Amino acid sequence: MKPFMDKDFLLSTDTAKTLYHEHAAKMPIIDYHCHINPMEIALDKQYKTITEIWLGGKMEDGSYFGDHYKWRLMRSNGVPEQLVTGDADPEDKFVAWARTLPNAIGNPLYHWTNLELQRYFGVTEALNEKNAREIYRHCNEILATKEMSVRGIIEKSNVKLICTTDDPIDTLKPHELIKADPTCKVKVLPAFRPDKAMRIDKPEFAGYMDKLEAVSGVKIDSMEALRKAMLNRIDYFEAHGCRVSDHALDNTLCEIATESELDEILRKGRSGEPVTQREYEAFHTALLLCCAKAYAEKQWVMQLHFGCLRNNSTKYYKLLGADTGFDSMNDGTTAQNLAKFLDLLESAGALPRTILYSLNPADNGVIATVMGGFQTNAEVPGKIQIGSAWWFNDHKYGMEQQMTDLMNLGVIGNFVGMLTDSRSYLSYTRHEYFRRILCNKFGAIVENGEYPADFDTLGRIVENISYNNTLRYFRFDEVID
Repeated sequence: MKPFMDKDFLLSTDTAKTLYHEHAAKMPIIDYHCHINPMEIALDKQYKTITEIWLGGKMEDGSYFGDHYKWRLMRSNGVPEQLVTGDADPEDKFVAWARTLPNAIGNPLYHWTNLELQRYFGVTEALNEKNAREIYRHCNEILATKEMSVRGIIEKSNVKLICTTDDPIDTLKPHELIKADPTCKVKVLPAFRPDKAMRIDKPEFAGYMDKLEAVSGVKIDSMEALRKAMLNRIDYFEAHGCRVSDHALDNTLCEIATESELDEILRKGRSGEPVTQREYEAFHTALLLCCAKAYAEKQWVMQLHFGCLRNNSTKYYKLLGADTGFDSMNDGTTAQNLAKFLDLLESAGALPRTILYSLNPADNGVIATVMGGFQTNAEVPGKIQIGSAWWFNDHKYGMEQQMTDLMNLGVIGNFVGMLTDSRSYLSYTRHEYFRRILCNKFGAIVENGEYPADFDTLGRIVENISYNNTLRYFRFDEVID
């Protein structure tokens, strides 16, 4: 029997152990997609409790912050909502999480939780209800040290660069403060996330357009004016070092409309009138095409996340808002719209570097084969990527499945690897988790005689997927010393 989560955790062969310990483990981290608050880095926030950094809670404005992965699991274990997002005592919330964890055999949260306890707090015993209060006090004592401030955690994790998720109307003031602070060792860049500008089907759209007008200085009275306003904000983000955008789609879309139709759809959205599904998709497609062409011109990376069905519980959406653990996979059509959309951009000479993620793992083969048709004349190997296993898929099996599909249908050596997609500064252990699974996957192939034991080549590929590919693909080598 192997020891519990020891140094060879998830490494089943000698080849896997060599690849991980001699190559993957030493590589720094680039977290090119996450949801942390950049102001916390600017202020070098110090967390008071492990509950705050792990489970979060309610903010002054009434919204909620924290790890909805954990919230979802706690609810599945029958934990009352007061101990999840309510105003219960932080220690009691932690104990409720500790009570949940032993039942979650095989869930990635079991591994992530114990990895974080090991790497940041030196706790090697598995968390459970019996040791929860002792571990709670121990973690809080360590969190009170300067080495465990936000920047301390980042430095301890060997993170070289972080891309936050930022709205087009954001001032990017935190990024300005970070850049001006010579004591901050990590590079922190904004990422352009214009979902609210594209969701004309949402009731918040009209008010958002007013805010976009104000920050862009453009009166948005036509589709062309809206394009001008968006390009204005893209230029603003570019001036602040942005290299990447991110888009959340329900499903892939590619609905074409005339300019006059788009103007009328915009008018309806601005006046608060409902739009049809076809009108929404046409509007979203037109604005996404506009942005994608600008990304290509500026050599940004475009990330498209799709296959998600959000806010399934109306009751809890009204109580807690979005991103609180009530979303699911979607099963909509992917291939035709995705291929058509990429083809429109390629035909216009404006296809940017693109990473494609679907929340539904059934789409892996679709993505891998569609992207294979758009890799020609690429300025970088693997110009179109299938992203790492995302959200409901970033567990051991999901990562293995994504890697297998990519190996079967593409070139895994060009893969840009892992990202946290997280709101927690302790989530950098997800990169370790990913790297161990990657090395174990390669190790099994080598020891089964399917690939030579060429450790020079294998080691280089592992190091590239862990760090170097990301550095080059996003052009971060221009900003990392």
